[in-house]
Amino acid sequence: MTSPAMNIIEQIPLINHLDSNNFFLIAGPCVVEDEFSPFSIAETILLIAEKYRIPFIFKASFRKANRSRSSSFTGIGDLKALEILSAIRQKYNVPVVTDIHTESDAAMAAQYVDILQIPAFLCRQSELLIAAGETGKVVNIKKGQFSSAETMHFAVEKVRETGNDKVMLTERGSMFGYNDLVVDYRNIPEMQKAGVPVILDVTHSLQQPNQPAGITGGRPDLISTIAKAGVAVGVDGLFIETHPDPARAKSDGANMLRLDMLEKLMEQLVRIREAIN
Repeated sequence: MTSPAMNIIEQIPLINHLDSNNFFLIAGPCVVEDEFSPFSIAETILLIAEKYRIPFIFKASFRKANRSRSSSFTGIGDLKALEILSAIRQKYNVPVVTDIHTESDAAMAAQYVDILQIPAFLCRQSELLIAAGETGKVVNIKKGQFSSAETMHFAVEKVRETGNDKVMLTERGSMFGYNDLVVDYRNIPEMQKAGVPVILDVTHSLQQPNQPAGITGGRPDLISTIAKAGVAVGVDGLFIETHPDPARAKSDGANMLRLDMLEKLMEQLVRIREAIN
């Protein structure tokens, strides 16, 4: 990883296997659901990442602020969830990323994690981007479903203007119609022009939001297809939500990868990466 964009990855504490020339992997459950399952999920992913020499960042939201229904699960408590993320960081020696939704979230979460993630629907929120940048943490900005790749350099600049140049961008599909997302792979090289690592959010790209039942649907059968195409066009990193039993996940289960399917997918993706290199 010698490109200017990859210099940002090298600044993430604890990240491993930077010499492998693999894509990096951001993976974990959608949200911290309880006190125990995040640890077992992190350990399983770490073993796979170590086997295939994939740089690994654990992810989980400490709170889900964007739910379709008011009765949907949002979390186990902010500080409790953040303390679990910090404990995973320390126990497994891996960097951790979590979503933030407000300026106060930025300062609070920065005390526990390595990367602050801006949700796609908040990528234009100037105050939030500035607050994230001012923490000095790496900031991963998801491209809004409504945004073009070309305009995302403005979001990058908002963070850089705080004096923080540790920025990443994530493609997660564009909205066409009411209930589906489409990945335009031209967005990946276009956003890489900003000189930042570009990540493909595989699982959220397969969401089918705004369902009449108030529960987001998804197409997990296409996870492999989306991920393989992303690696083939040269994406820097992959974002994959995974869970031992997606049907029982408390958030976004409809588009998650079942945890026991992760290793086979990583093996295939590493081979594609080797081929294009």
